[in-house]
Amino acid sequence: MASESTFDVVSKVDKQEVANALNQAQKEVAQRYDFKGVGAEIDFSGEKILLKANSEERVMAVMDVFESKLIKRGISLKSLDAGEPYASGKEYRLEASIKEGIAQDVAKKINKLIRDEGPKGVKSTIQGDELRVSSKSRDDLQAVMALLRKFEDADLQFVNMR
Repeated sequence: MASESTFDVVSKVDKQEVANALNQAQKEVAQRYDFKGVGAEIDFSGEKILLKANSEERVMAVMDVFESKLIKRGISLKSLDAGEPYASGKEYRLEASIKEGIAQDVAKKINKLIRDEGPKGVKSTIQGDELRVSSKSRDDLQAVMALLRKFEDADLQFVNMR
């Protein structure tokens, strides 16, 4: 096998599954007895998800419901970027967003990890918000995949294996 084999490392989230999880969480928050009369809501506006309630504990409980729906839909919580609850008038709010793509600093960490702990002869290059990993040996590429599955900072998928 003289030619090089490659694969791409990406971080993508299925937007439709996020929307479904959000709708399910909205329905559960509207129906649950412990959320009655506390102003608990989940709203989605463009890229931001806004959670509201009348106390910090209730806002965190709404966030817990949303996280459980994401997990049931197969979306990793590593893709969820949630802030801290803050007071806004008489209610508490929490803003969250869904991360897509590999940030530049995380891509550099992955690059360094592959260089330091990966098999020799494996090259990785950053291409925008994804990484391309190449090697002459497919076995080396599979070893890199196994190494990256343990990576903690982002939810990674492997595509375009050639």
